[in-house]
Amino acid sequence: MTTPNALIVDDEPDIRELLQLTLSRMGIHCHTAATLSEAHTLLDTGSFDFCITDMNLPDGSGIELITYVQQRFPMLPIAVLTAYGSMETAVFALKAGAFDFVSKPVELQRLRDLVTSALKLSAPNKPKLEGNAAHSPIFGKSERINKLRQQIIKLARSQAPLYISGESGSGKELVARQIHLSGSRAEGPFVPVNCGAIPSELMESEFFGHKKGSFTGAYEDKQGLFQAAKGGTLFLDEVADLPLAMQVKLLRVLQEKAVRPVGSMKEVATDVRILSATHKDLGALVERGEFRQDLFYRINVIQVQVPSLRERQEDIAILADHFLAELAEEWQMTLPKLSPAAIRALEGYSFPGNVRELENTLERAVTLCDSGTIQPEHLQLPENEAAGRTSIPPSSSSTEMLPNFSANGETLENYLVDIEKTAILKALDDTRWNRTAAAKKLGMSFRSLRYRLKKLGLDTDED
Repeated sequence: MTTPNALIVDDEPDIRELLQLTLSRMGIHCHTAATLSEAHTLLDTGSFDFCITDMNLPDGSGIELITYVQQRFPMLPIAVLTAYGSMETAVFALKAGAFDFVSKPVELQRLRDLVTSALKLSAPNKPKLEGNAAHSPIFGKSERINKLRQQIIKLARSQAPLYISGESGSGKELVARQIHLSGSRAEGPFVPVNCGAIPSELMESEFFGHKKGSFTGAYEDKQGLFQAAKGGTLFLDEVADLPLAMQVKLLRVLQEKAVRPVGSMKEVATDVRILSATHKDLGALVERGEFRQDLFYRINVIQVQVPSLRERQEDIAILADHFLAELAEEWQMTLPKLSPAAIRALEGYSFPGNVRELENTLERAVTLCDSGTIQPEHLQLPENEAAGRTSIPPSSSSTEMLPNFSANGETLENYLVDIEKTAILKALDDTRWNRTAAAKKLGMSFRSLRYRLKKLGLDTDED
C-alpha cells in the first residue's frame, strides 16, 4: 500500500509540528512549507494526496494557494485553517474551491475526520466513486442535464454545504443522493429529511436527539438525525419550512460542528455534509424576514439549479423509456411502447409537476392501455396543454369564463376582483395547484401570487 503524501502550509512552527505529528500517526508522509512560494515549489516538484494551508501567510494568502491548486492540480483536495469564529472567511475559501476547513484551535478528531475524507478522493482504488459519477441515474442528453452531471462530479469532491434549488418534482433529492454517492462519503449514510413534515415541537429532538427523561415521553436515549448521518450526508429537503427558532439552532450546529441532545449538558461532535433544497425562493423569504440571512449565507455556499422538465423537453422521450422499462420490470409485463403521437403529446405538454408528474402520467397510461402501445388518449393530459400551451383560446370561450356583471348592486371593483379570482383559480386548476407553475402561467412572480391568494382569501392550503 502506497503511503499518502500531505503538504502542510503554515508560518507558525508550532502549528506545523502539531499537524505533522497528527498526520504522521495516521500513516501519512508530511512535507511542510512556511510560505506561499515554498508551497508552490513543493507542489510543482512533488506529488501530493492532500494539502492543508493557513489563511494568512507571510507572502500571500491561503485563497491564493487554493486558486493555484485549482488551476494546476484540480484533483488535489485542499483544506484551510481559519481563526475561531471566522465563518465568512471559511465560506469564502469553500467558494474558492477548498475541500473543507478546520478552525483554530485545531480539534484533532475533527482534523482526522477531514483528512480521512480527503484521502478517499485520492485513493487509487476507488472504482465505486468514479463509477457512480460516470453511470449517473440522472437521465437525459440535453445541454442542461449534461452540465448538471458535470457539476455533480466536481461538487462531490468538496465538503462545502450545497443549496439545491428547483421546482417540485424536478429531482432535487436524486441530485443530492448522486452527489453523496460520487464523493468521499459514499460509504456513509445518506439521511434525507423533509423539514416541513416534522412537527415544530419535535424538531430539536429529531435533529439533535434527546436523553432519557429530558421530557414527558422520553423513555430512552434517542439518536438525532445529525448523529444518524455521521460520516455521511444529511439532506435537508424543504429547508425553507424550518421555523425561525430552529433556524437559529441549526446555524449554531453548522458553525460549531457539534450538537447538544435535548436534556444533555455535553455537546457531541458531528461529521456530516449538509445538502439543502427547497422549491421556494429562499432569497425572497430572506427579504421578508421569514428565513435568516446568516443561515442562508451558510447553506448557500454553492448553489445547484435543477432544471424543470419543460426546460429540457428533448429529455422527455428518454425519461419516458426509462420509466416504462421500470414499470415493465416491476409489474412483470411486456415492455409497453409509446406511439409517435403519444411522444408528441408528451413533448407538447409543460409538465408543471416535472419528472414526478411524467412518471405518474406514464403509470396511469400503462394501466389504461389494453394493447402494448400507448396512445395520446391513455395519457389523459389536459386538452389545452396537449393542443399547444401557447395557443390563445377564442374570445367567445374566454368570455364564458367571466362572471356576469350587473350594474345593479355590484361595483366595478368587486366585479374585477371576481375576474381576478376566476383567472387565478383556473391557473391553479390547470397546474394541479402547483403554485410555482401557476404563477408562471399567470405571468407573475410567486411572491405576487401568494399575496393575491391571501388578499382574495384563497390561501387555505400550505405551500
